[in-house]
Amino acid sequence: MKGLLSYAEGDSFLHRLNPLTKLLLAFILCASCFITGSLFFLLGIIAVNLVLAGIGGIIGRSLRVLLSLVKLSLVLFLAQVFFIRQGEILIRFPLDIFITREGLVFSLLFVLRLMAATMPLTLMLSVTRMNDISNVLNRYLGIPYKYTFVLTTAIRFIPLFSEEMAGIMEAQIARGVEFDTGNFFKKLRLLLPLCVPLLISSVRKIEGGAISAELRGFNFRTRNSGWKCYTFGPGDGIVLLFCALIIGASVMV
Repeated sequence: MKGLLSYAEGDSFLHRLNPLTKLLLAFILCASCFITGSLFFLLGIIAVNLVLAGIGGIIGRSLRVLLSLVKLSLVLFLAQVFFIRQGEILIRFPLDIFITREGLVFSLLFVLRLMAATMPLTLMLSVTRMNDISNVLNRYLGIPYKYTFVLTTAIRFIPLFSEEMAGIMEAQIARGVEFDTGNFFKKLRLLLPLCVPLLISSVRKIEGGAISAELRGFNFRTRNSGWKCYTFGPGDGIVLLFCALIIGASVMV
């Protein structure tokens, strides 16, 4: 997760949009994936995400996310396709194992929805600062700041915990622990004890963050405490029109 959820500096069209518009765009792209039942429409949503990533200058990051999702989706696809036994049998294997038409379509729909709905969130987080997300949720949507703070802090801590875990593993490798074993259960047995130091380190970071927030007057913050203003421009209007077209197309398809 390192680097995939962090803000990517830039001055592209997407970077200049109102944070609320970017949140709405990500939400519409995700929602359209669950409204439609078309495999081709889902492939189109994935292509749209890649085009938007190219506009935002983060195409490399989006391709890495897509590759990771493809690997995960392959496992989920195989776990689904062999357990749906209704419908016309397309391929039959020994030991009464077969693939049906309904199972194949459902599994493809499932994994394509996973990929198409995950990529907009990564795209939105890559072109929007966490402070801006927290501010617009609090100011425009009326969500209490403590809830938006919890959300953005949790997202911030994901790459931090990943780096902390990598450091702990490197320290264990230096002591002779071999994590390169091909045995899944042995690797799991080696990784489980590392949760204790990771948990202790996480608690220390959370405690330090809580103290810092208290010192900055966290409990006194109101809806109008933010100093930054977020205006809507012509680009936001274009994106809102695009969102309407996407949601309309998903319903029609």
